[in-house]
Amino acid sequence: MFLRNGFGPNSEIWRYILGSAFIIIMALVGVLPFEMALAMRFHETGIAVTQTNMMSYLDPNATLFYNLVPNVFALAGIWVVARYFHGQPFRDLVTARPSVDWKRIFLSFGLWACISGGCIVVAYFVTPEDFAWNFRPVPFVIMALISIALLPIQTSVEELIFRGYLMQGFAVLARNRWFPLALTSLIFGLLHGFNPEVAKLGPAILIYYVGTGLFLGVLTLMDDGTELALGFHAANNLVTALLVTADWTALQTNSIWKDVSEPSLSFEVFFPVVVLFPLLLLIFSKLYKWSDWKEKLTGKLP
Repeated sequence: MFLRNGFGPNSEIWRYILGSAFIIIMALVGVLPFEMALAMRFHETGIAVTQTNMMSYLDPNATLFYNLVPNVFALAGIWVVARYFHGQPFRDLVTARPSVDWKRIFLSFGLWACISGGCIVVAYFVTPEDFAWNFRPVPFVIMALISIALLPIQTSVEELIFRGYLMQGFAVLARNRWFPLALTSLIFGLLHGFNPEVAKLGPAILIYYVGTGLFLGVLTLMDDGTELALGFHAANNLVTALLVTADWTALQTNSIWKDVSEPSLSFEVFFPVVVLFPLLLLIFSKLYKWSDWKEKLTGKLP
């Protein structure tokens, strides 16, 4: 069982606390190149670059690159923590299977890429006035290369932390399955409260983020590994980066379209949580013959 991967000889709670701190420190080290770029920009212009005006003074592709680099350092931190803090193979944070099931990752990626990309294309043809053509060949190609190389690392870091490391750590603490599922989903959602979308749409959008975290947690527990969650999360961010951007979102890129509509908190925002995520759970449950949902999601651990 995936959660039992955390029940090794070095599974004391203090190790999880120390390990979490180390991963955060590694991510902060990865921020240094961005800070250096901002300092150089300040030296050139005399204007302090802030979170709100950085897109006016830094190239979007450069901003995207610098924002994603810390995840490379965080991934290295996760590996060090697994290997040297807990004495377990890195694979234990990914799956309970003997090896990582790449077919699951690519299937989940392809399925959600088709669904989410299809929704964006349909929205464009239904309400074309909400979109502006944003495509420029050279910036787009550079952005695509950066995104393909680094966005899967960013999404994998989030999954390995929330659905891997923290979920196993909370399982060790609570000795059950429902507590790590609920707590990691809540933390995942609340941390997205720092996204600019929340300031624009209001705190109710956190329902979407918490719901997404819950969906990914259910995927992980029912499938005994993070492979499906890894594929989904990578597709979600990559498709968005390539197809559509907006001035009020966290992920601003040289995408094909720009959403120029006035954002509002409508049913469309919650449609994935209410309709699409349950549909995906149904598809995966039939495909992989999941059973005993209550035990896998809420049962006790020895």
